[in-house]
Amino acid sequence: MKRRLKGLSPFEAFMSTEKHTTNENEITNDNVEVQEEATPEVIPSMDEFKDQLEQSFKKINEGDILKGTVIGVSDTEVTVDLSSYAEGIIKLEELSNDPRFSINSDVTIGEEVLAMVLAEDDGHGNILLSRKRADNILAWDRLVEDLDNKKVHTVKIAQAVKGGVITYLHGIRAFIPASQLSIAYVEDLETWVGKEIEVVIITASAEDNKLVLSGKEVEKEKALLDRNNKISKLQKGIVTKGNVEKIVPYGAFVNIGDGLTGLLHISQICGRRIKSPNEIIKEGQEVTVKIIDIKEGKISLSMKAVEEKEEILEDVEQVPSTYSTGGEATTGLGELLKNIKL
Repeated sequence: MKRRLKGLSPFEAFMSTEKHTTNENEITNDNVEVQEEATPEVIPSMDEFKDQLEQSFKKINEGDILKGTVIGVSDTEVTVDLSSYAEGIIKLEELSNDPRFSINSDVTIGEEVLAMVLAEDDGHGNILLSRKRADNILAWDRLVEDLDNKKVHTVKIAQAVKGGVITYLHGIRAFIPASQLSIAYVEDLETWVGKEIEVVIITASAEDNKLVLSGKEVEKEKALLDRNNKISKLQKGIVTKGNVEKIVPYGAFVNIGDGLTGLLHISQICGRRIKSPNEIIKEGQEVTVKIIDIKEGKISLSMKAVEEKEEILEDVEQVPSTYSTGGEATTGLGELLKNIKL
């Protein structure tokens, strides 16, 4: 009979089975009346118990990190099957560093957990464990790796503190400075509590127990990708209107819409030589400009290149695939490449 008796180790179960089988044989041999031949019973061998025996007899020391399966959850503790001589117990206070953690919602029967051994015996024959201490050790390796890879994480803001907000990543308490929350100016930190934002790690030091995150860097990267995507749709020769945002000694920056700004060099403001852009234009003034170059994400503009009766594109977001500038047609990249076989 292949079975494991409750409360016995794999070895004890095996020996109990052996003994039980022997006794049954003895009774059968002593019996004068031979009963009808029964189906031979499959007796487990030591090889079948080998792995279990080795695991159950393995020495466990304080500080070891063990893997186990959750087999019980109460309001105060979690019971873990360690495939060892005793079960593991994780007290509520040793489960997580996250104040939002709920033992009833965040722990599931059957899930695998990693936990550190705090004591080989908790006084009741169980192994006392801590999942949050194991997380502290293992999480820093992951955090350093994520820092190197610039991995983007989604976190939920737990609370506002002086100078920033607090959240948790891989179970580790993290700080996001107010200046790193967003590209936009952050006035009231309390309004961010409970929000989920995308972040990257900018500092991860286990020695100093310092984890700093940034949502601003993620926004900047997205804004750059968005800007480059918009610029890729622009075409040289487009004439449009824009507003002078800022005047500098070498020219002016003109907003042509859709969040795009180009440089209007002083040499491109008019047909004559001037000492300062202020001689012709003022900040806030609407001007008509032509896109004369697009290179490395930079837009070069010209006022003097605009010719009379040229078509003015009011909205650069609506750039057609083929844009006509007088007798010259400027065609999109897709049109230029469609007949090229690679």
